[in-house]
Amino acid sequence: MTKKNNYEDKKFEELMTDLDGIVKELENGTTDLESTIEKYTEAMKIVKACNDKLNTATEAVNKILQDNGSLEDFTISE
Repeated sequence: MTKKNNYEDKKFEELMTDLDGIVKELENGTTDLESTIEKYTEAMKIVKACNDKLNTATEAVNKILQDNGSLEDFTISE
């Protein structure tokens, strides 16, 4: 199972695979209450890490390199 200290080292896709595995275990319904709570807690940590990675990616995509070499927010003019 994923540990808190290596979320940043894993790629988004790896975290999603870990999350999918936890969801499948929980859907199976064979874990006891304590294990279910631990797995749910772990899943929520993974969700937060994924959200952080998505936010970082969104910020990067919303920046464009201007002619003068500076980064500025990307805006669409109508």
